[in-house]
Amino acid sequence: MSSTLERHVVTVGGLRVGDGPAVVIDRRISLRGPGNGATGLGTTGLGGATGPGVPGGATGPGGPNGWDRVEARRDGVTLVEPGSAADLPAIAGAADGVVVGAAWTRDIPLVRAVAGLGLPVVVERRASATLEEWLGLADYCALECDDRVILCETGRLDLGLLRAARAASGRPVLADVSADLGLSAAAVAAGADGLIVGGPVGGTGDARRTEERGEADVRLAEEAVALVGALVRPEAPATLPECRQAIDRVDAALATLLERRAALAGIVQTLKPVGGFAGRDMARERALVARMAEHAPELGEARLVPIMNAVIEAGLSLAEERSANGRSHRPETTA
Repeated sequence: MSSTLERHVVTVGGLRVGDGPAVVIDRRISLRGPGNGATGLGTTGLGGATGPGVPGGATGPGGPNGWDRVEARRDGVTLVEPGSAADLPAIAGAADGVVVGAAWTRDIPLVRAVAGLGLPVVVERRASATLEEWLGLADYCALECDDRVILCETGRLDLGLLRAARAASGRPVLADVSADLGLSAAAVAAGADGLIVGGPVGGTGDARRTEERGEADVRLAEEAVALVGALVRPEAPATLPECRQAIDRVDAALATLLERRAALAGIVQTLKPVGGFAGRDMARERALVARMAEHAPELGEARLVPIMNAVIEAGLSLAEERSANGRSHRPETTA
């Protein structure tokens, strides 16, 4: 496969997917009933309205009437999976993108209708589908939607297949990490152009708590995007604001790594015969800078020396402060 394969960029609700930083989408709403059985139209739907042409049975973040969330929050991207072709007119007026769900990729009449809706199309991979089948379905949809197709790996994620799909097709690929947020960083490292975070599903319980859990999930995904994306995703910002945003993402990754390094350095001080500033090993520090220069040849050893000296001294200072206050050097964890 040629490395010069043209990369596709698809704009969904103002987000550019496939170019620059990976994105996080927290609203993927399904209008299919429990067990992915199509429900189609219902008695309540968009904004609580009733009657023909109004989708019902929606599931997704915030409860069974996911359309209420679409109307209440228009500050982000909303992807909607139809229950039937009857849902498509309402989807066309309220969603930013339409989903070809993994459970019905072989329903060609509905796939054709979805692709011709005029919205960007997200094509999920059926669990048993091969790479060729997945990309073939995407190509089929592309003919109907002006090539605005995004692939999506969902369910039990096959990150190797995700990477292969992106490389073979040139199309952007999303990873739906709703079932396992712990895969967020790995998905970005594998090449995902964005993450879908579905959030809690259900209409009962504390709505405020549900909202808070959803926001916490988004923050976790955004942290993975910032940390891993800064390391693995090339960016070419064209404007000053875009450049500053890219720098902010790298700085966020640096801050996270520096905090982690300081915690590890603090543990080291408790294991050394002589800790703190008195126990500095200058030979090891010189070797460390030399190794770093291999990863940052343009900075070189001369420029890295003062940088790493400041990092090491900050870590030692924090370690001594913790020891003086009787605080643990072990990083805090949550159950």
